[in-house]
Amino acid sequence: MGAPTYSISDLAKEFDLTTRAIRFYEDMGLLSPERSGAGDRVRVYSARDRTRLKLTLRAKRLGLSLSDAKGIIDMYESPRDTRAQLQRFLEVLAANKAQLLDRLADLQANLDEIEAHEKEAQSLLAQSQPVSSRGAKAPQAKHAQGVA
Repeated sequence: MGAPTYSISDLAKEFDLTTRAIRFYEDMGLLSPERSGAGDRVRVYSARDRTRLKLTLRAKRLGLSLSDAKGIIDMYESPRDTRAQLQRFLEVLAANKAQLLDRLADLQANLDEIEAHEKEAQSLLAQSQPVSSRGAKAPQAKHAQGVA
């Protein structure tokens, strides 16, 4: 029995992606399926492609760019020094973490500003009185008898 293979629809269903997204990852060089069928139109993905897709999606969840993801995934497939690969991975993660912390600080500042505006609006609302209690006459209901 040979190694497992997957169709584009198999991978799309498993990872909850569109086939277009998978073709995009292929265009980016993250996946390299074999071709078969008439005119080599049918993509046949290997277990290696499936793993690369899984790693790509994990990198996206971490906020890494596709080019960073590709570089890291490609490093692990080469017979180079593992120490250098891990160091590069740590550098990419550190840069991404710094960007996320900056975004988090910006979001926190926005939330703080919203809370200040909410408190101010609530205070103004509590100080204001309904129109009918400020001495203005509330509209009187007409009696059914006097209306023609």
